[in-house]
Amino acid sequence: MRVALVQLAAGTDIGANVAAIRRLTKDLEADLIVLPEAVMHDFGKPDLPLGPVAQPLDGQFAAALSGLARERRAAVIGGMFERSDDPDRPYNTLVAFGPDGTLLGTYRKVQLYDSFGYKESDRLRAGAPVPSVVDVHGVRLGLLTCYDLRFPEQGRALVDAGADAFVVSAAWLRGPLKEDHWQTLLRARAIENTVYVAAAAQTGRAYCGLSMLVDPLGVSVASLGDEEGRLVAELDPARIEAARARNPALRHRRTWKSSP
Repeated sequence: MRVALVQLAAGTDIGANVAAIRRLTKDLEADLIVLPEAVMHDFGKPDLPLGPVAQPLDGQFAAALSGLARERRAAVIGGMFERSDDPDRPYNTLVAFGPDGTLLGTYRKVQLYDSFGYKESDRLRAGAPVPSVVDVHGVRLGLLTCYDLRFPEQGRALVDAGADAFVVSAAWLRGPLKEDHWQTLLRARAIENTVYVAAAAQTGRAYCGLSMLVDPLGVSVASLGDEEGRLVAELDPARIEAARARNPALRHRRTWKSSP
């Protein structure tokens, strides 16, 4: 499977973001295109209301990604703000479209970023803790968003749901040690679950970029710096099988009980 990771700095103009996505995916040949978190509309300043800009799953932005999937004949996964029953707090949602433009699945971010002096839950609503896995060309992709990376149990839930690879869409903030945490956590989730991790992140003044495809033994197959751009690399299902034969840690798992 040819995986394309697209890295850009989204703004608060949805039309301009869609134009940037189309520009960066022009003439792209891939089976899967991964876009960052909040690529529909950036978070903006902490006091910017996100409820008014949220859209339904059949809205204009989702339609634009569906059309892009059909044009590129590739699955497309990217982040948007989805309307909820709380008009002030939408969901932070990943949408996944198949090569024919049909909606394969969605994932509403579970772990909201109430950390490092930021409080995402003031502006967004958390989704239910249910693993979301979609199938693309026989490869089962588990969906994660940004801060979810810091919760290994969420990765385990995806593996238990049959994931062969994780797709991570992020807007990972810059800051002391933050870039190192991002790269370390991507590799850790790959190693401990023997899965590929395909991570596309926003870049720009606020975010670190560093999009990366990591193989099931934690090796970086391809990566970007902090510039706008894209990369295309191979995800080989045979390497998943080989990694799990060489490192059968998933088969060795035992259930731990709490102390009385």
